[in-house]
Amino acid sequence: MTTRRTLTHALLGLSLLLAGGCGATSLWPQPAPQPGPAVQTVAMQERPNFEAPSAPHCARPAQTVEVPGRAAVQWPERAASAGSLRRAGRDDEARLAEAAPAAAPAAAKEAPASGLRPQPMPDDVPAQRQRLPRSEAVSAGMVDDNADFSSYLQFRQRHAGIAHRERDVSERYLLQVRSASGDAVPDAEVAVRAANGAAMWARTDAGGRAWLHPRAFDPSASAVYEVAVRKNGRQATGFLRRGQKSAVEVTLDAGAVPARARLDLVFLVDATGSMGDEIARLRATLHTIAREVASLPSRPDTCFGLVAYRDQGDAFLLRRHDLTNDLGGFQRVLDALQAAGGGDYAEAMNEALHDTVHRISWRGDGATRMVVLLADAPPHLDYGGPQYDEDMLAALGKGIKVFSVGASGLDTQGEYVQRQIAQFTGGRFVFLTYRNAADPASGPGRETVHEVSNYSVDTLDRLIVRLVRDELGKLPRGG
Repeated sequence: MTTRRTLTHALLGLSLLLAGGCGATSLWPQPAPQPGPAVQTVAMQERPNFEAPSAPHCARPAQTVEVPGRAAVQWPERAASAGSLRRAGRDDEARLAEAAPAAAPAAAKEAPASGLRPQPMPDDVPAQRQRLPRSEAVSAGMVDDNADFSSYLQFRQRHAGIAHRERDVSERYLLQVRSASGDAVPDAEVAVRAANGAAMWARTDAGGRAWLHPRAFDPSASAVYEVAVRKNGRQATGFLRRGQKSAVEVTLDAGAVPARARLDLVFLVDATGSMGDEIARLRATLHTIAREVASLPSRPDTCFGLVAYRDQGDAFLLRRHDLTNDLGGFQRVLDALQAAGGGDYAEAMNEALHDTVHRISWRGDGATRMVVLLADAPPHLDYGGPQYDEDMLAALGKGIKVFSVGASGLDTQGEYVQRQIAQFTGGRFVFLTYRNAADPASGPGRETVHEVSNYSVDTLDRLIVRLVRDELGKLPRGG
């Protein structure tokens, strides 16, 4: 049986090599060229345009880059003149600002871009999102759509007509990478390729796992995929056969595990006017979060980053505060963040997610990379720039897990998109809860308007610490 399996693997590998015309090492993405003046849309068969995480450290002062909105000239903000702030270069502005139309016409909502699942948009978008009471804690619940996958698929089916960027995740397979001694191999690069050239990339999480969704990148439904895994110059190969029930298991001896965990934690925050209370709570609890994370058993070397975004018509489209280990400087950055602007319901989440995935100085060498996305509105799908589905694929390739936090006023479309991003990247969906779900001003409680069940409730800052603890707790012990 073993000989037959080995022969089968060899024949499958040979067929992939002959069909693809290249060896397994060509599966790995090469460093991406600098983007041109326009944002390019990535076809499903093409590799995401990204470079693997490679920053050696985050020992830098808080650094800020701003991509201005159209209102920046008329209404410059005082915060824009802060000492460390600089405007984005022309290439950033061209990629993010010029890619969007001069105005977002209402008609565009009825003519979605390629790849969207259309749904007529209601005429009465929420005019005023209710605010939280400032004096009380923010409570939140959490669900893991990968753990309760059947319920998640039912949620998607119920709302299949809602406007979103479609990626088919109905068929998925678990990849588990272990060493010969049985330990998980975290942050290993993964390349999955079919004979027709369709390919995807991922990095294993702290537990040496990654979820693979063939239909999300290969519409031709190939029967077999080569799964190549590498780390620290060592490589191993396995095969995924469509329909198999067991996990794809690959053994890779990748060398010693670092003695201390490394955590890159980035907050991706909607900074429009309705988010003032959520931002205030994050600002007030940052030191608590940092202190509790630092006291975890792994005692991680932690870097903090922030990407705040608004919309095209505001004083700034986004502000990126790169990863830093200067907690005091990062607190000052957060203290300076004010909620303002917005206007219509949808915001520039697409552009901000793209910037977070591609422009943050993510560390390599085994770091655990987490994004906490805090928003109360969906992204604009009618702009011509980056799209969230392409960047959630790139996030998986970089080993970035997104934990989406639905704030007060998030509608079903926003919930759909946030859960898409979290599930695909291996994160979880977090949502604020209230004493009375229909009234966010009622204070903290257990009720929610979202379509979830079997969720636990705690304060938001404790849930963030729990998410970090759960991730870092999967790491093998360092020596």
